[in-house]
Amino acid sequence: MPDTLDRPAAAALSSLPGATIIRRIRGMIFSALGAALVYSIIGTASKGTCVGGYSGDGGYIDGSGNATDLAPTCVQLTLRPSAIVFVAIAVTVIVAITLVLRPGRTEASALRVIDRAVVVMIAATLAWAVVTQVSFFAIPLDPPSPGEPFMVPFTFGHVEVDITP
Repeated sequence: MPDTLDRPAAAALSSLPGATIIRRIRGMIFSALGAALVYSIIGTASKGTCVGGYSGDGGYIDGSGNATDLAPTCVQLTLRPSAIVFVAIAVTVIVAITLVLRPGRTEASALRVIDRAVVVMIAATLAWAVVTQVSFFAIPLDPPSPGEPFMVPFTFGHVEVDITP
């Protein structure tokens, strides 16, 4: 009975030369797809506010609570993931495969290159997402004066601005 429970070693799963490296490259590609999926989820956010509101007598009130004839100004910001991150993930995979294919590379060094590429890819993606979220939530929501543009400081993602009077 113990003979039926024995499994072959991972290296014995395929007799193909380089199967270990191919398996590790497949894992790197899955990691790249996972990092891109996670970044597309955590790289999205929105926030908004309205300064003032409607009073009960058909008029409006401003941000200080004073009656006014002007409709309240609403600012809505939407953060979308940056395409730079997806390009960086793809470039990391291509560079790692290119380095693995260099002449004179041993199997152990090729596996190290792939493993380091996965670590760099995941760490850079997570760091970019954190910096993007921090820079996005640091944007003030003060509506601009009439006729002035809404200024968005540098962020690491794509920010859409919607101002409604």
